[in-house]
Amino acid sequence: MLHTAHFRRTRQAGKALRILITLLAVVLGLALLYTWATLTYNYSDGERAGYVQKISRKGWICKTWEGDLALVNLPGQPAEIFAFSVRDDEVAAQINALIGKRVSLTYEEHVGVPTNCFAETRYYAIGVREVKTAELP
Repeated sequence: MLHTAHFRRTRQAGKALRILITLLAVVLGLALLYTWATLTYNYSDGERAGYVQKISRKGWICKTWEGDLALVNLPGQPAEIFAFSVRDDEVAAQINALIGKRVSLTYEEHVGVPTNCFAETRYYAIGVREVKTAELP
């Protein structure tokens, strides 16, 4: 009789452990799916024109490229700073080569990314091109 009760408790503990592991796997799977979705689909996209002020690789564990674009509307007006992140090393190198020049920065906005390990901002630069002075309206 004692052996049967012990076997029943062991079986119940094993069943509880399987349920817990399954629940943790489902939660982890949902978190990974959410992270993938926020990094894959963008909320908005567009272009900003201005002068690249800086771009640097930052982070303790997750290294990301972070930069600032100074948006100047009219001469003599204070510049608005547009902070952006870059996930592609090739794009970061192109931006780095254009520091101090007027550029058009193509970006995507990713809302709800669960950690700043992927970027410190929600604006991910995906392309850049130099804007010649003659192109300005």
